[in-house]
Parts: sequence; C-alpha cells; structure tokens
Amino acid sequence: MQDKYLYAGLIRLHVLHHAAKEPIYGLAMIEELGRHGYKISPGTLYPVLHGLEEKGYLASSEARLGSTARRVYRATPAGRRALVAAKQKVRELFGELFEDDPA
Repeated sequence: MQDKYLYAGLIRLHVLHHAAKEPIYGLAMIEELGRHGYKISPGTLYPVLHGLEEKGYLASSEARLGSTARRVYRATPAGRRALVAAKQKVRELFGELFEDDPA
C-alpha cells in the first residue's frame, strides 16, 4: 500500500469502530483491515492498539479461549464519544472529497 501515512488515521478509526461494536483482538483486526485493502503487520497494528489504549479510547483485558490467551480490546466511553465526533468529521470530509465526482 502506498501513501501509508495518509491512511494511519483511517486505520485507527476503523479499529475504534470495530471495538465499539464488539471486543476485538489483533489477528482478527489484521484480517479485517486486510479485507479493506490495508496490508498491516502485527508490528504496525499492536502499536496502534497500544496507542489507542494509552489515549483512553480502548481498554484491554486478557481473555482465555481454551488454551489460548488473547488480549482483547473494547472501546471505552471516551472512545465511543470520540467515534461519534469522528463520524461527523468523516461525513464532512467525504462530502467534500466526492462533491465534484460525477454520479
């Protein structure tokens, strides 16, 4: 993927969106992002998850699935509020990005 720098915020919003819907974990998010054309490695995703947690948008806990332990992330109330605000900004941006495109 070229222009990774431009997509960093979109990736964070995508992660936050899914964490607000249901608990998420790293590998599942890598696969989900891959379905949308983002080729992202664990070395890139985990700092994103940790950063969102440090900022208070996500909270994590360890969950056991049989013999496997996973760190599971959920959106916090602050993360949910930030997502609502971000959706409005994204709507405005998308409106501007596509206003001159033929239908």
